[in-house]
Amino acid sequence: MLRLAFDIGGTFTDYVLEDRSTGRIRIWKVPTTPEPAGGVEATLAQMIATGELTFEQVTSVIHATTVATNAILERKGARLAFVTTAGFRDVILIGRQKRYDMNDLYIDKPRPLVERSDIFAVEERTAADGRIVKALDEAGAAAVVQQIRSRGYEAVAVMFLHSYINPAHERRMGELLRAAKLDVTLSSDVSPKFREYERASTTVANAYVRPLVARYLDALDRSLNEKGFGAQLAIMQSNGGLVSSEVARLHPVRAIESGPAAGVLMCAQLGRQLGHEHVMSFDMGGTTAKLGLIENGEPMVTAAHEVDTINSRKNSGLPLSVLALELLEIGAGGGSIADTKMGLITVGPQSAGALPGPICYGSGGTRPTVTDANLVLGYLDPDYFNGGAMTLDSAGAAAGINSVIAEPLGLSLTSAAWGIYSIANSNMERAMRVISIERGRDPRQYVLVAFGGAGPLHAARLARALGMPKVIVPFAAGVGSALGLLGAEHKVDAGVTRLLTLGGNRAAEIAGILRDLEQNVKREAARLAPGDKLTIARSAYMRYAGQGYNLRVTLPEGPVDDVYEKQMREAFHTVYHREYGFVDREAPVEVSDWYVVASLGNGTERVAPSLSSALPPLGATSKASSCSVPETSREAYFPELGGMVMSKVVNRHRMNASGPVEGPALIVEREATTLVPPGDVASVDRFGHLVIEIDRGRRNAA
Repeated sequence: MLRLAFDIGGTFTDYVLEDRSTGRIRIWKVPTTPEPAGGVEATLAQMIATGELTFEQVTSVIHATTVATNAILERKGARLAFVTTAGFRDVILIGRQKRYDMNDLYIDKPRPLVERSDIFAVEERTAADGRIVKALDEAGAAAVVQQIRSRGYEAVAVMFLHSYINPAHERRMGELLRAAKLDVTLSSDVSPKFREYERASTTVANAYVRPLVARYLDALDRSLNEKGFGAQLAIMQSNGGLVSSEVARLHPVRAIESGPAAGVLMCAQLGRQLGHEHVMSFDMGGTTAKLGLIENGEPMVTAAHEVDTINSRKNSGLPLSVLALELLEIGAGGGSIADTKMGLITVGPQSAGALPGPICYGSGGTRPTVTDANLVLGYLDPDYFNGGAMTLDSAGAAAGINSVIAEPLGLSLTSAAWGIYSIANSNMERAMRVISIERGRDPRQYVLVAFGGAGPLHAARLARALGMPKVIVPFAAGVGSALGLLGAEHKVDAGVTRLLTLGGNRAAEIAGILRDLEQNVKREAARLAPGDKLTIARSAYMRYAGQGYNLRVTLPEGPVDDVYEKQMREAFHTVYHREYGFVDREAPVEVSDWYVVASLGNGTERVAPSLSSALPPLGATSKASSCSVPETSREAYFPELGGMVMSKVVNRHRMNASGPVEGPALIVEREATTLVPPGDVASVDRFGHLVIEIDRGRRNAA
């Protein structure tokens, strides 16, 4: 009984094959191809040909995809038309008046996914309480349909004013468009929430990527079926749950943060296993670095996130009002391109990707990257990259850094490479401060879990910069997100805006709202995994009346009776006091958005195989044998010790026998290399995870 999970990143695609009967896993890491579905098909075909995989034995295939994300980032989605209420044609172009940088006089707003010439207006009007103020102009709507059809649009997004409370006009417009054989996304289906700009942005994003995602999933489903896989393909969503490929086709906007969400799930599982309630996840791959927070053992969840942000600034990206794990993503990965600007080194956000990739890949890259710098600094073994599957060109990397960075700035080669490494770390440190200190959280109370192909190379120095005491590099960290997929449950959510002030016996209204949402998620969940146990969780976004910002509050379980409102108020006060240290029990409390999440499990937590205490010996779980990792010493750059010094190179799979490793050291496994700076001490715990204690050497000396 096998389960296959794979995560397509911007540079590498990670595969994990788990045998549920033995707990053993096999892992692969291959370069991502320009056509992701074709790359997956080729890899699976090779695995079948070599006898490493037989789909007759595979019971589930779980996938995290960046197809939707990349389409938005690269603006390569469908040719799109947007239909809205007359008088509101420019809502999506104007956005919010908030400036993400008050000191930048030449600030750029997020570039919308639809041009003004592709926006159409229809006469209709619904009031905020759901009353029809002006009936839908059927003749005008029909004329708009004809214009859209004649111009050859691939998809249409529809967002009418206040359709979250009364979707009648929006649904009628959808009927007319679908009768013309057009692919239509309605805001009342995707995001029935207030705030027109955010709802419009979410609806447009869904319509923009849906044709592309549908083609991709069709090709993947077809390929799996041809290879003998008969079960349902599961797709990871941004909320940390799995859905069927059919649901993902309809609502691809829910999978924008597909891969990063899986990585955060893995970190939450690891934190619970090791007894760490507060964890910061750090996933650094070839293209981006992703940061997430786990508090009290659970990943932080948000009802609105942004994509395509500028320098990680809030309000600088495209808002998406769907449930998602709270993440911060920046353009800092192994493939991030280094350059000079005004006499300074810059790194990212542009990436060399998989093709042409960093210069050292030897695939045509000409611009130096973070990976090239790590190679020049001695942190990477040119003969053992990705377990020896790739040989790196050290001379090419050095020449590229020399010509682009060192010579123009008058630096030595190692100083230029260290500058690239340091700037990349500074960018990531800034993002870590945003997600922790700027949100009222003390990073010294968290452990840092580092994974991804490049994360372990940078984690210890980042932890030191923020005063974090410990770094954990999970077993098989190079494929961490793919492992997280194996621990995920099927999950569907439904949310709606219903403004309601608590008090005056509103139990019947509250019960009606929650009942409708629960019926929606149960209906959807029945299509996913009907044999599994269904768990329902409620939450709401609440505030004191008159405030403009909401807090997510977990609502009580059980029947909505006469005391339910009081329980809601107490739950809100608990959360408000935790965030702000103050409550006003006399002030009226208002609820804006309501959510219900249905999770499907077997009654116990599904734990990814790498996080199981029942694993076979460490070396037996990996495709690469423990003997294949070279163990020697080599020169590496440690400015704390004056520059290039001979440093230990340690086989991670032999560390149980060799005991703790003091820095400076490089701990090598097939999918990743972990850097241990001077003063830090690394050891392997009983679960096979690498634990780095920051500044332990200095603390012991003191």
